[in-house]
Amino acid sequence: MKIAYVIPGTGGAFYCENCVRDLSLVKGLVEQGHEICVGSMYLPAMPDEPHPVKESPVFYGAVRLYLEHRWPALQRLPFGVRKVLDSGPLIALAARRAGSTRASGLEELTIDMLRGEAGSQAAELDRLVRWLGEHVQPDVVHLSNALLLGLAPRMRSALGARVVCSLQDEASWVATMPGSYPARVWALMAQHTQGVTCVAVSRYYADHVQPLLGLEDGQLHVIPLGVDTETFTPAASPPGVPTIGFLSRLNEGLGLGVLVDAFSELKRDPAFRSLRLRLAGGSTPEDSRFIRTIRRSLRREGVLQDVDFVEEFDPERRAEFLRTLTLLSVPILEGEAFGLFQLEAMASGVPVVQPAVGGFPEVAELTGGSLVYEPDDTASLVTALRRVLSDETERNALAREGLTSAHNRFTIRQMATRMSEVYQNAE
Repeated sequence: MKIAYVIPGTGGAFYCENCVRDLSLVKGLVEQGHEICVGSMYLPAMPDEPHPVKESPVFYGAVRLYLEHRWPALQRLPFGVRKVLDSGPLIALAARRAGSTRASGLEELTIDMLRGEAGSQAAELDRLVRWLGEHVQPDVVHLSNALLLGLAPRMRSALGARVVCSLQDEASWVATMPGSYPARVWALMAQHTQGVTCVAVSRYYADHVQPLLGLEDGQLHVIPLGVDTETFTPAASPPGVPTIGFLSRLNEGLGLGVLVDAFSELKRDPAFRSLRLRLAGGSTPEDSRFIRTIRRSLRREGVLQDVDFVEEFDPERRAEFLRTLTLLSVPILEGEAFGLFQLEAMASGVPVVQPAVGGFPEVAELTGGSLVYEPDDTASLVTALRRVLSDETERNALAREGLTSAHNRFTIRQMATRMSEVYQNAE
């Protein structure tokens, strides 16, 4: 089967769970014999995530798209002139400065993209469709997320392809928009779901978005994420000192400040004098002020020397990072649809401590490798961390259950097999 997998790239500036999911799925589908092309939008796909498949040029180049939206008169210039804005150096600069988990300031651009053929980027949609028709001739076009649904009608009509769309955490992004924008965005996405088969990463998220997108029961499937169990494997022995890890973008909205406060409180207890904290996942320039703030907080507490900021987060480095941990916690107060970092930790034999929000309780129930706590305040997290750090029997049981589940039930191969079945049965 020929598949065009359309992915909005981040440029590799931070650990993007959707990007890892997409490229892991691509790897699994290739192993099953499918012919796949990765269609890159906005920025290159994560450059450090291996994907041995054909990749398209970058369409809807982030720099050109933003400038043309701010100054529409630019669109009257010949495309050959405007295409200079898609040059490698400018795209690379945009990738370094990307902050694509923040919707602020991008509301009208999001709406324009969702209008598809009726939007101001119709010519770019033509170029993307024409390139896919000439170079791929796909049987299936897989859209990485619902914010790309504006592409769907044209993909179906011009390419005659079945369209499948993954659903993961669009709601968190749209919710940050002010005023009437969230309702307008959801309405536009729902408008384009006709004839599209959708796949959510958890039952929680499927139930959450189904009414927002107006999806019928047979139109929506649930396929949990899968992890690369060849890369993510347990350490030969536990770390020499107890170590808490955080694996996500180093961003206030993803709970890092809460974890830093909990770590500082634990360090005041003589029983946890040797405790360490390791942080990985990358950041963007807009995170710099927050990172300086938490560094100052750690310095005031006299524990900055016990905290490691790990710069690299490609798959091999993530695997090495996880093998140095006693437990992992990414205490996102609003939750997520799934949390791929949980599976990567469990496959590495590392138990997870997460708030009981979003899809985290579902993952805990499915895997047995995670302790969830009531997301009240820092004190709740401190209590949960203290419990797992102090009780070796419970910690080992969580690690054992999570490891078994990740390697037996949540692999890339199993995710790809389930997705192949969806492709076969899509409209």
